[in-house]
Amino acid sequence: MKQTESSDVILSGNEAVARGCWEYGLHVACAYPGTPSTEILEAIRQYPEIAAEWSPNEKVAFEVAMGASFEGARALVAMKHVGLNVAADPFMSVSLVGAPGGLVVVSADDPGMHSSQNEQDNRYFAKFAGYPCIEPSDSRESKDFVGVALDISISFDVPVLFRMTTRVSHSKGIVRLGERTAYPIKGFERDFKKFVVLPSNARVRHVWANERLARLRAYAETLAINRVEPGDPSFGVITDSVAYAYVKEIVPDASILKLGMSYPLPMEKIRTFASSVKRLFIVEELEPFIEEQVRAEGIPCEGKKYWSNLGELNPDLVAKGLVQAGAVHSSRPVPEPEPVIPRPPVFCPGCPHRGVYYTLGKLKATVTTDIGCYTLGALPPLNAGDTCVEMGASIGVAVGMAKARKSGKGIVATIGDSTFLHSGMTGLLAAVHEASGITIVILDNRITAMTGGQHHPGAGKKMGGGEAQRVEFARLCQALGVTRIKVIDPYDLETTRNVLSGEMENEELSVVITNRPCALYPPENRKKVREKPFRVDLEKCIGCHSCFKVSCPAISESTEKTAKGLTKSRIDPVLCTGCSVCSQVCPVQAIVRIP
Repeated sequence: MKQTESSDVILSGNEAVARGCWEYGLHVACAYPGTPSTEILEAIRQYPEIAAEWSPNEKVAFEVAMGASFEGARALVAMKHVGLNVAADPFMSVSLVGAPGGLVVVSADDPGMHSSQNEQDNRYFAKFAGYPCIEPSDSRESKDFVGVALDISISFDVPVLFRMTTRVSHSKGIVRLGERTAYPIKGFERDFKKFVVLPSNARVRHVWANERLARLRAYAETLAINRVEPGDPSFGVITDSVAYAYVKEIVPDASILKLGMSYPLPMEKIRTFASSVKRLFIVEELEPFIEEQVRAEGIPCEGKKYWSNLGELNPDLVAKGLVQAGAVHSSRPVPEPEPVIPRPPVFCPGCPHRGVYYTLGKLKATVTTDIGCYTLGALPPLNAGDTCVEMGASIGVAVGMAKARKSGKGIVATIGDSTFLHSGMTGLLAAVHEASGITIVILDNRITAMTGGQHHPGAGKKMGGGEAQRVEFARLCQALGVTRIKVIDPYDLETTRNVLSGEMENEELSVVITNRPCALYPPENRKKVREKPFRVDLEKCIGCHSCFKVSCPAISESTEKTAKGLTKSRIDPVLCTGCSVCSQVCPVQAIVRIP
């Protein structure tokens, strides 16, 4: 990544965005981790010229980047698509203010919902707020288009939505590296009518923003990343993002209008292109964003008639749609999928969340859970999660259930440390204000584990590894008005059960905080948490498989059987971290620590 100009390297789309940030003189980068966007900031941190830091949530990240742009710095903020929902307030309002230093907003959408609760199409956010929307289709463009986005942002005083998708973010391609171009930070220039969006100022700025959008429409007609690739005139294809790669693979000789900026659309270029072909297809993932606008202009086109708005596209689906439309006569043969044994996700060996969810399942609690590793507690065999909607919802949902039941007994909201700091504190304030008798469990493993171990204000570390002030959750909850607070070791099942059962029956709001770090990312060092592993004493094992119910991937069936023909258990000593949870649930003490 530090190689000189003209070096060709293989980078993922996210790594390429980071490289583009460095080459095009970015000063400040902020983010909240979320797949598929996480690696952008992680790759940026290797460039010391860019000030980069994780923020507590996407709204704060956006505001920090926005402030840097107000100061005249080149700034970028990155998040996954649902993160933009969290940042929607500043995202919408700053459109009327502008971005004097340049502001690129990365939205990494997730068609197919590989790691998300929905697959919303954030191109509509660009149209909603009046932002240009830039869409790279591969790693090379992911780097180069950062420069295009910054140029547009600075030239038009407008934030730019930079839309990645899972395939673009995580696929790899050849990228030509360049040198960094340094730019001075201009400094903040006071302008009450521009930066203070009181209604009287905002009304004027709204007119200005509409005029800016008209100029952007004209600019889109000449923008080089909106290019026509002439070909067979029997049909033409308008496409964007990774769908372009699929179209080129299936019909390389077709006439193609490749859109690098999908909003605002170059409508005159589209009209001219449409007139040059007999039929016009629009191939785009998810919603008919381009198709709707083209149809509204009275230009005949075909799109979602042949390609669904559900899930990802791929070359086979593109080919199938073109065959169905009669544009091509046959598609390549699609191999039959091989049967695969299902592998549901499970907690890592030694995960401190396991004991809590095992206990909540035994107590038959109503569990409102949240977004994080601990969401896995809802899956078999633990079956201890009843709701999960979005970041921070667990506490608010639990408060609502308690209001409807007129009692908080038996209702437990579980939330991770990073998620609590992201958007759980306001839910806790509601619980305090409503005097809700629910039980809240903050699963404090000291890290943002689900997205790869990023630091947050409760981790005590900065992104670069330096020390930082660590939030103490017990003191924070006390400051928010909670009077009943308990800290437990989730590896101690007896104490965990006693505390949780007692708090579930109590009529007063209570917060229970777990105190074991993530088994993969302990805060003291970067080594896995590990004690001496356990083994199964096959002489004692009765094949009851009680140990299977803790859902640990280190536990499996052995080749040994009991006299009744039941398969005995075994523990993989390489995977086992020695957390002892399985030994505590064994009814015959057949699981013992290896000396």
